[in-house]
Amino acid sequence: MITRRSWVVYGMLTAIWAVLIAWQIAEHMRARQAFQNMVVDRGRYITTTCGLLMRGSRYFGVVSRERLEADLNQLVNTNELRSVELLNTNGEAVASAGMQFEMPPRNELEGGVFWTDSTVIVENPVDLGTNVPQLVLPREARDELRSLETNRPPEAVTNVDTASTTNTSTNGFRRRYYDWRRQQGRPYWMKEADYKELIEKKGAHTFVIVMSAELARHATHNDRWMRAIIAFLATVAVAGAGLAWRNLEKTSELQLRLVRASELNLHLKELNLAAAGLAHETRNPLNIIRGLAQLISKQQNVSPETQAKSKEIINETDRVTAQLNEFINYSRPREVRRAPTDLNAVAGEVVRTLNYDIEEKGIQLQLQIEPITIEADEQLLRQALFNLVLNAIQAVPAQGAIRIHAGKRNTEEAFIEISDNGPGVSPENRSEIFKPYFTTNEEGTGLGLAVVQQIVLAHGWEIECLANEPSGALFRLAHIKLKDKV
Repeated sequence: MITRRSWVVYGMLTAIWAVLIAWQIAEHMRARQAFQNMVVDRGRYITTTCGLLMRGSRYFGVVSRERLEADLNQLVNTNELRSVELLNTNGEAVASAGMQFEMPPRNELEGGVFWTDSTVIVENPVDLGTNVPQLVLPREARDELRSLETNRPPEAVTNVDTASTTNTSTNGFRRRYYDWRRQQGRPYWMKEADYKELIEKKGAHTFVIVMSAELARHATHNDRWMRAIIAFLATVAVAGAGLAWRNLEKTSELQLRLVRASELNLHLKELNLAAAGLAHETRNPLNIIRGLAQLISKQQNVSPETQAKSKEIINETDRVTAQLNEFINYSRPREVRRAPTDLNAVAGEVVRTLNYDIEEKGIQLQLQIEPITIEADEQLLRQALFNLVLNAIQAVPAQGAIRIHAGKRNTEEAFIEISDNGPGVSPENRSEIFKPYFTTNEEGTGLGLAVVQQIVLAHGWEIECLANEPSGALFRLAHIKLKDKV
């Protein structure tokens, strides 16, 4: 039976185990997210670097598509990067390199990132250091723009200060102005509407790259194994602590029972000395009184009333003598001599001894005992079973039922149960029934169950009185040590 203190300890161990498992799960999820963030950050770093390279290699905001794709193909020839695409404002590809892939729906891109089993898709706006998008044009379109620059009309530069064209500083300023316009934005000879239309179709608005998720998956797999090992070790530690507490509690209970038995045995030794003197001083007067009463009852000239009174004296003397014998038996110290004992044989002998009382009341006796051998003092065990079965015979009505059940509780312990269908014992009396001179039977001495408890405690066992469903009482002996461990 698990005590309340044990439930508290087991509950605390379970709570500690649950906290450790939850902690490892949370740490694994955090590590998994960290590994994924590392891959995503790496992808954003690659796209940012590519944007900076495009900004440095543009001419009038134009980058050759052939040259750009050639460079991107060299970049994707690694195990890390699988594919690169440059998208315009409408989400159409203006340049690509690497394997073909299908762009996921916009609502599935969480923060511009989409994970699959083996890859991760990262979307990153192109950072060119200006608010003007980069143009990625094929060779023929780029050559056409250059030809327009070469054949631009003279009035295209009328906004530039021509009053000092011969001035060297002015010409230098003009060249720097043209170079700045070539690098930063719309060609000065192109109309704004044409330039905006070109941006919508060929402007590099977004980088989309496909990276391998193998690194993050491998790191996550290793972290999962590490967390699983930690969780397994935590489980073993908690289970070991629980078993250690169970063994400690069993040892403590056994030591407590032995201490109680030792104290009771010492008390009984002192009580036995007083009982021996009491028996010596009491038996002789009782025998004299009984003998005189018998002598009076056998006289022929004695009236019937005197004979009846004499028989009452004899019966009362016998009752007092029986109580005195019970008290002497109760006060005798229990010196347990443990030996291998066949429980089935002892129970059968007790039943044969009480067979006359069983048949007299027409009691149905059911014997269910496994063939087991226990460590016990056979004589004391016989006396304890005798008192328990006799108590059940006295409690049940005519044609009642008694059941003796014994078996293995586990690989180390056995149990014995004696149950009946009598009136039972009320809950408030179950803790008092083993006290000396406490009885609910008018003919009982109140020492039979007290003697049983002495024998049980002397062996280091336990006895308890329980309710027997649907009616009656049940006496259970527990923690009986088996001789042969299975």
